[in-house]
Amino acid sequence: MTDDDALPLPPEEGGAGFFGDAAPLEAAPSAGEGTPYRVLARKYRPQTFDDLIGQESLVRILRRAFAVGRVAHAFMLTGVRGVGKTTTARIIARALNCVGPDGKGGPTAEPCGVCPNCKAILADRHPDVLEMDAASRTGVDDVREIIEASRFRPMQARTKVFVIDEVHMLSRNAFNALLKTLEEPPAQVTFIFATTELRKVPVTVLSRCQRFDLQRVPQAMLAEHFARIAQKEGATLEEGALSLIARAADGSVRDGLSLLDQAIAQGASDTAAVADMLGLADRGLVFDLLEAALRGQVAEVLTMAGQAYARGADLGVLLTDVLDVLHLLSRLKALPSLREGNELPEMERVRGGVIIEHVGASVLGRAWQLVLKGLAEVDMAPDRRQAAEMVLIRLCHASLLPTPAHLVRQLQEVPAAELHKTAGGAHPNGPSGGASPRGAAGPAEHMGQQQLPSSRAVATPSSTASHQGQNVPSGPVVRGSAMAQPQSAMEAEAQTSPAPQPLRLATENGSTVAAPIMPQPTLGEAEGSIPPMPRSWREMVALVGQQKEAHLHGVLRHLGHLVEFAPPRVVLRIADEDKERKRQAFRTLIALLERLYPGRWEVLPSEAAGEPTLDEQGAEIIALHKDKAKQHPLVKAILQRFPKAEIGEVRDHTLDDYGLPPEMIVPLGEDVPPGFEFAPPDADYADEDEFE
Repeated sequence: MTDDDALPLPPEEGGAGFFGDAAPLEAAPSAGEGTPYRVLARKYRPQTFDDLIGQESLVRILRRAFAVGRVAHAFMLTGVRGVGKTTTARIIARALNCVGPDGKGGPTAEPCGVCPNCKAILADRHPDVLEMDAASRTGVDDVREIIEASRFRPMQARTKVFVIDEVHMLSRNAFNALLKTLEEPPAQVTFIFATTELRKVPVTVLSRCQRFDLQRVPQAMLAEHFARIAQKEGATLEEGALSLIARAADGSVRDGLSLLDQAIAQGASDTAAVADMLGLADRGLVFDLLEAALRGQVAEVLTMAGQAYARGADLGVLLTDVLDVLHLLSRLKALPSLREGNELPEMERVRGGVIIEHVGASVLGRAWQLVLKGLAEVDMAPDRRQAAEMVLIRLCHASLLPTPAHLVRQLQEVPAAELHKTAGGAHPNGPSGGASPRGAAGPAEHMGQQQLPSSRAVATPSSTASHQGQNVPSGPVVRGSAMAQPQSAMEAEAQTSPAPQPLRLATENGSTVAAPIMPQPTLGEAEGSIPPMPRSWREMVALVGQQKEAHLHGVLRHLGHLVEFAPPRVVLRIADEDKERKRQAFRTLIALLERLYPGRWEVLPSEAAGEPTLDEQGAEIIALHKDKAKQHPLVKAILQRFPKAEIGEVRDHTLDDYGLPPEMIVPLGEDVPPGFEFAPPDADYADEDEFE
């Protein structure tokens, strides 16, 4: 016998070729015959384009491509897991290699399923249809094997098909090795790629492929598909149970079939049993819990959450269900047509419609934010139940608070006459119907006059009046609270100006509550005027703080050593070892002064020692006060009686924000009188005759 006689001959019946006949997938042998059980995801895998559900656009394009003979040489199939990427690749491979029942057919969008090529591809044993999992074979050597195999003609089929699943897992070198062959493949080769992470695929690869985005299958379509399969398997499931499985599948047919397989195996036919299997709370319970939370009923919400926890539900999953219902209610609020359609179950349409009639969109949005942030807390908390209950308690209390839009609407509805009403009203800081008493808040705080800067530097009438656009004659230096008006004018204005009344806001039960009086903007804030020129280094640092430059204010306060301050010239040393931060501080200060006083100030860096920083000066003043307090007889007696006692912080309300006494500032252009260079802030000028 020769070597050729030893080769097996193909069977003559049926023209099966070397691949033989494959048993039809529909006629799976029963488990009683000793064959292994096939899961539903494999048993009911689509075999033709007609079997694909939820991918109408993909099917229409591919059918048209086969009809006109314009089938691409490379496909990129993308989508979430379980929507049919690999299944579509196998159907395309069968459509390319189908020869029909008579063996004379060509590429067609309707593969026969009975020819040798169709049977072999269905049985995953065709030598010309090669599938590679890129998750386990990511190297460039694996791609080189494909490139070498693409040079040879198919052994049995019309077209050699390479299916690479999870192609985004290939390495960069593997992608680069594939580019040339992918761009100019042999005529008898077709590449089909499948991926769930399209963003990880290089653009150079995407540009050489025809891309198809497989969509998530809608829940209603999934529920109908699962009902047909359950009927074929001889199982009966309630409509609510099928809806739960379809919702848990999240658009994935394979995940849904796995859950359906589990439900049939466990005998979970009703909705409650399927909910227990999935670890979900009953949908009606979620609606009840959310309604109670929106009414602020904390005890009822915690009782329902405890009942769900006792049945084995995860409260973190319960919060996810609440989040899902909030999203559903927001959609119903935005799209009223959903209440009339059949897209949603009847229970959700009816109960959701009742809730949105009494709850606004802003309340739903606020509840969504609270639950969404609470889910992250539940994942990080050591006890998930405690964290979930705290989130539900917050949701109950927040539901009782008015929304910002509601408050604004109430403020706008207050009549204008109510805002200035004085008759019968009591001044919040003084007696009824009169001027504020001495020591109470003066008119400058209510009439929007310019206030002192935070450094508490003393302003003169001339400078303040010029800043406010008033004509006030110049006079002596005013210390303390710098009012730019004579005392008599201030008292007269206080007697004629109406006292501000607290706003009254109407509540739902008809009563009224007092609203806080909003602070009036200063003249500079209201009119956008330029603040007065700083006349000392302390005033300049305070000006930086007023302009919301917090970082620069901290640098100047703690690291700024003044070398020279001669307006409009400032020489400064910043004690920062980082040269870049030092340069950035100078640039920011120069830009701020240039914005407020264009072309007026000159800021120069220096390496001289300069004065101590404002923080150091304040610390020295506080230390002096502390030493002075120690010398007090009463303090000495206390320390002698309690040797371990220590003196705490010594507070001096006459000091400013930097812990320094108020500055004595003389108007620009005037000389300091002799003997007053270091006069206390409350000292008065004396005539020369008094010295004589």
